[in-house]
Amino acid sequence: MTWSRLLMHPAQDAASIGLLKNGDGSLKIAIIGGGPAGLYFAISMKLLDPAHELHVFERNAKGVTFGWGVVFSDQTVENLTGNDPISARIIADEFAHWDDIDVHIHGSCIRSSGHGFIGIGRKRLLEILANRAGELGVEIHYESECDPDLDSWKGWDLVIAADGANSRFREAHADHFGVDIQERANRFVWLGTPKTFDAFTFAFEKTGAGWIWAHAYRFADDCSTFIVECSEETWRGLGFDRMEQPEALATCERLFAKYLDGQPLLSNASHLRGSAAWLKFRRIICERWHHDKLILLGDAAHTAHFSIGSGTKLALEDSIKLAEVLNRPGSDRIAALAEYQAERNLEVLKLQNSARNSTEWFETVERYLDFEPWQFAYSLLTRSQRISHENLRLRDRDWLEGTERTFWLKNTGTEKTAPPMFAPFRLRDMEVQNRIVVSPMATYSATDGVPNDFHLVHLGARAQGGAGLVFTEMTCVSPTGRISPGCTGMWNEDHVSAWRRITDFVHSNSRAKICLQLGHSGGKGSTQLGWETGDAPLADGNWPLIAASDVPWTQANQRPRPMTRADMDEVKGQFVAATRMGVEAGFDMVELHAAHGYLLSSFITPLQNKRTDEYGGSLEDRLRFPLEVFEAMREAWPSDRPMSIRISANDWAGQEGVTPDEAVLIAQAFARAGADLIDVSAGQTWAEAQPVYGRLFQTPFSDKIRNEARLATMAVGNITDPDQANAILLAGRADLVALARSHLVDPMWTLRAAAQADYRDQWVPPPYLNGMAQMARLFQREAEMKAAELKA
Repeated sequence: MTWSRLLMHPAQDAASIGLLKNGDGSLKIAIIGGGPAGLYFAISMKLLDPAHELHVFERNAKGVTFGWGVVFSDQTVENLTGNDPISARIIADEFAHWDDIDVHIHGSCIRSSGHGFIGIGRKRLLEILANRAGELGVEIHYESECDPDLDSWKGWDLVIAADGANSRFREAHADHFGVDIQERANRFVWLGTPKTFDAFTFAFEKTGAGWIWAHAYRFADDCSTFIVECSEETWRGLGFDRMEQPEALATCERLFAKYLDGQPLLSNASHLRGSAAWLKFRRIICERWHHDKLILLGDAAHTAHFSIGSGTKLALEDSIKLAEVLNRPGSDRIAALAEYQAERNLEVLKLQNSARNSTEWFETVERYLDFEPWQFAYSLLTRSQRISHENLRLRDRDWLEGTERTFWLKNTGTEKTAPPMFAPFRLRDMEVQNRIVVSPMATYSATDGVPNDFHLVHLGARAQGGAGLVFTEMTCVSPTGRISPGCTGMWNEDHVSAWRRITDFVHSNSRAKICLQLGHSGGKGSTQLGWETGDAPLADGNWPLIAASDVPWTQANQRPRPMTRADMDEVKGQFVAATRMGVEAGFDMVELHAAHGYLLSSFITPLQNKRTDEYGGSLEDRLRFPLEVFEAMREAWPSDRPMSIRISANDWAGQEGVTPDEAVLIAQAFARAGADLIDVSAGQTWAEAQPVYGRLFQTPFSDKIRNEARLATMAVGNITDPDQANAILLAGRADLVALARSHLVDPMWTLRAAAQADYRDQWVPPPYLNGMAQMARLFQREAEMKAAELKA
């Protein structure tokens, strides 16, 4: 029975699987690749069962390797020690240790400490692992080219493809593995230098062709890794695409001379001609990690960008897990391999997500180059989301508090050591007391559009809870512009008086400002309440719908009528009337909802806008009517009060829909029309969208708009805790941070965060002062107990 048939038929019994083993239950395994993954897998297998026959086939000569230093984490060292204390002890004894990170930018060096890096030379690591494998009886065959055709391996029970990111074995069977390779944008070259850096160093230099930078770190007493990276445009502009290696090395030495102290740069890829030593990183994902008797391991199965330094970590931990599942007595091999992939793939995806964030930061670094050095360094350190704001406080409290003080001084003119989320922010003549926003959230609890006691308590409680700015849910400008019968409205005097009751309460009982979000449901209207069947039409009593085009939200929804010019004039008049009512109702700010597939969004997204007149086609034409509405509202709204616009910055439809690049243009167009703040959301513009969810998953769009268009933005989307909010603000990714679900279950979210941070200047409703004081004491006591435990 073949291995592939066993994989296809998981019900096969263990006896059939046992036919693949030798008589004593041991396995004959070929390991392709003598890198860390292959060697450590061989070691792990031998430790679990010395009877296994293991052969490592390495295409290069003994002692020939590529790459310079390898970075480890403390957790990886613990895993190695638990698996093989002997090799782990030898490796640990030769580690280079450093705690500091230096960021050189604009002639300044920002140093932070407490990062705890450890590293070792790749060549030395392979020597240690090869020696240990040899001691355990593993046979290593150097200068061995291997045929990826599995018919060549009939005498072997398993073939382990540990032959790296450019795996010939994976490529030969790519269809079986479901290989997805994404080539990233930047160019980089992996070099070394005798200069020994005493900190992990990032050095950014401006050239006539653009910016170029180095990632440098010591891995031995006499050598450091020195990776040079830049955009494709800069690479070509500097002529690296036309240089042989000696000239390229000399050019890099000249560009980074002030960091090298006269030491040369070295290459261990001298066999490559011309620009071939310069690479583009290839992110690799495989749907399946095994086929027939072939199993993928390490970089052959997955890669993580070098800027987070986890490739070797993943490979070694893959090896430990694969050896474990292959050596379980009487286990189902198919289930074991499924567990191997499931467990390791989860860890890989976590790191690949972080690596993607880090990669994109370096690919878009020019948007941050106008930052002052302190903020640039903070942005760099938190780029992957693996290091958080409070984690930096644990690593280097003095540095972080100094950075917080600078943020306050630059943004408020006051020198205060406090989390950024509590810094005030001004939009026109409106100043909010802090950067936390209660996001607009539909509650489906109004009657005939009139907000009631529920809305008074809901919005009033959240205002008293300490947020700087509270948004209403999308408030509709006409009865037929509602999403559902439970949506709030603003089209008559009953609405004005009901809203005035709420704004008066907010202003009298809190320091919060309150914003009226106005919208029209368009083709997504006349649906059931949110806790009923989502986006489904009403069981009865549906009203007719209008939209940019006759594109229904789904086949189950009504087909809207394409708007005529007369419809546009009527709807624009409704928005203007609602805006004027917002003034009467006492709102501090108004926002136009032009996102999420509602009426104005249906004009902006080409997924819904199929018009052939002057309101369809190009982005400029698709924006024409939404801008008409916004401009008319701006004229009706007092000039001293701010207005914002909510947009969907990504339709999650590739080039078929609105892209993040187009979102920058959309934001700029509304800013020219008078928008003071861009409320950056994403998606919900078509039913088939497949968003990439995760923590802070929409924040990158806010970051892009803020730092490419130089506009004030509000970040939304799966932001849940103060740590995240502070990191977003201090890294310059947004000016305000909006939280939705967190505020649903905790109206006092901001007060709780202030108590936890021991921030005493947050305004608290007088009746709640004693409770706030107690909460602060409890958080302080909890922190002291944790500190005592760590000390013990």
